[in-house]
Amino acid sequence: MERGGKTVFGAAVGILMLETRFPRIHGDMGNAMTWDFPVHYKVVRGANPENVVRGNPKELVDLFVDAGRDLVAMGADGITTNCGFLALIQDEVKQALGVPVATSSLMQVPMVQALLPAGKRCGILTISKATLTPAHLQAASVPLDTPVSGTDGLRCFTRDILGDAPEIDFEACRLDMIDAARAMVADTPDLGAIVLECTNMVPYARDVRKATGLPVFSIHSFINWFQAGLLPKGFPLELDDPRW
Repeated sequence: MERGGKTVFGAAVGILMLETRFPRIHGDMGNAMTWDFPVHYKVVRGANPENVVRGNPKELVDLFVDAGRDLVAMGADGITTNCGFLALIQDEVKQALGVPVATSSLMQVPMVQALLPAGKRCGILTISKATLTPAHLQAASVPLDTPVSGTDGLRCFTRDILGDAPEIDFEACRLDMIDAARAMVADTPDLGAIVLECTNMVPYARDVRKATGLPVFSIHSFINWFQAGLLPKGFPLELDDPRW
């Protein structure tokens, strides 16, 4: 007998989206074709890149909770967001929604650090080093001495994403990512892996990997792992296999 209680079945992950207009290419969290599984989306009206990354998202927590409740009622079994800076509201949202919540790619840092050999460190590449504070790191259980680099001050990535530009030069953004990653490697000789804070960085993860030679983790890797727990893949039992 099947259990009900949802409106939509077959999609486990619900994504809370900031209110934006900039284009989202394949690989971006907000492009539905990025995912190999169905997801739910909900726009959090009144939350945008400027007031989340450069403002205080704790002032917007009620908006995220209300939108998250809509996703859970729709059928989501777990909730994520499309901005790493929302680590600041992780505790409030998970308590209010009563389901697993993964607000930020930054939450991967402790796990990635545990994978690395002695003498190697996990670093963070962010869209705004200027506003990524110790409070953000603490909220994601990230050690405060974790190296951080950003795309601030480069060609267009930070400017156009946070400025919500209606058109974006994605090739220039790719070069921003490569330059920022190479600078991070030069500044951090013991760097062993990189976590991309910004969900819009996913399309360039492979470029960063090629440019640095280091493993690169993103919201894409995180939510694929999240999905695998919310809806584990089924495997048929072939009990009549003659080899057994």
